[in-house]
Amino acid sequence: MSLASSTITDLRQKLVAKEISPSDIIRDLASAIEQKNPTLGAYLGWDVEKALAHAEQADLTQPLGGIPIGIKDNINVLGEPCSCGSKMLAGTYRAPYDAGAISSLRRAGAVPLGRLNMDEFAMGSSTENSALGITRNPHDLERIPGGSSGGSAAAVAGDIAIATLGSDTGGSIRQPAALCGCVGLKPTYGRVSRYGLVAFASSLDQIGPITKTVADAALLLNSLCGKDPRDSTSLDVAVPDFTQALGQDIRGMRIGLPREYFVAGIHAGVSAALQAAVKKLEALGAIPVEISLPHTDLGVSTYYIIAPAEASANLARFDGVRYGHRSPKANDLLEHYMMTREEGFGPEVKRRILLGTYVLSSGYYDAYYLKAQRARTLIRQDFEKAFESVDLIVSPTSPAPAHKLGELKDNPLAAYLEDIFTIPVNLAGLPAISLPCGHAIEDGASLPVGLQMIAKPLDELTLLRAADAFERQ
Repeated sequence: MSLASSTITDLRQKLVAKEISPSDIIRDLASAIEQKNPTLGAYLGWDVEKALAHAEQADLTQPLGGIPIGIKDNINVLGEPCSCGSKMLAGTYRAPYDAGAISSLRRAGAVPLGRLNMDEFAMGSSTENSALGITRNPHDLERIPGGSSGGSAAAVAGDIAIATLGSDTGGSIRQPAALCGCVGLKPTYGRVSRYGLVAFASSLDQIGPITKTVADAALLLNSLCGKDPRDSTSLDVAVPDFTQALGQDIRGMRIGLPREYFVAGIHAGVSAALQAAVKKLEALGAIPVEISLPHTDLGVSTYYIIAPAEASANLARFDGVRYGHRSPKANDLLEHYMMTREEGFGPEVKRRILLGTYVLSSGYYDAYYLKAQRARTLIRQDFEKAFESVDLIVSPTSPAPAHKLGELKDNPLAAYLEDIFTIPVNLAGLPAISLPCGHAIEDGASLPVGLQMIAKPLDELTLLRAADAFERQ
């Protein structure tokens, strides 16, 4: 097995035994990227020489010592481009500092390598909204990898990354992980610093890992979590050793099956894979319990009021004055603002800015935004009530396998519904993981299906315990 297709766990064993060096991993990975990325389009760029220089200084006594990690292109890495998949920043902006998550990875000995493609400003579920090119699914090159962290998931699944960081606002780690057949973990809101993550929706965004195994996700999570005084939403709570959840059984664990998540309309192959996954959990000793999350149907509409509202405020900073694209055609200040944003933002970003500005405007704030916040509270209370009787909730990650490129290009509402099972988790601030649980056949193609597990706030240990037991079976 090549080093590029190895797991963090395997590589660490070889590094500690001095069978390989960090530079060996970087060179093998660079070769794989050069060979495969022109087809996959997962990376927007990578600097091998810089990574080799960092690898030579890596502290191999640290838990991630010498391991290269791919970075989604909305997370700042000192001196590197951070385009957010947008013309607004491409070619004009280099990060003047490390994001909190990057600082944490460096302290753990990891080596950031490469900028990974994404839907523009993390707005999308297919990575087709990137202004810098599409990313393809390694399992079928005519299909999407999911999004918005599509480059992060495709790189892991295509064996051109050992592991990657993504961000998850409404499912943007879990959904592409499901469609590409890898593991994607969204931590509890506040577990991982958002400092240096370019904001989409500040009350929803969270950084997390995409990996080849649950064990690797636990290793990365150990290094990512912790209080960051530069992020006011960062939680000052103890960080357990998440690897202690590995290798445990789940006998007696009560698994909630929301009736609202197992409904007609789910792709037949996804439904069959989920039923088989539930039986597998039963065989491991888990106890399935039917539960209700009655306000599930409010999730998508609530999200598409709150998230665009926050985005319209966060993206106001991109005005061409301080940094980023600046229109050369403007004759006065007003034209400068208008033309810069017209030229710099793509259609999906513009659509969401318009939605957000509308729901925050005078006369509509109470009718839309305040109602959405009340609905968000009801969704969170649904989960609180459910967790009184169960330890974990399971569901499909996505209602269907990866669709073909361009299939939903002219149907944004259908695209928004792709996140129907992931959005409520972000609205409630819960931790959740997606892991492979089988395949669905679509037009003759065998495509990965993801199983989503959801836990109580700050209970990533239970999440990882169940996910690892499922993966090992």
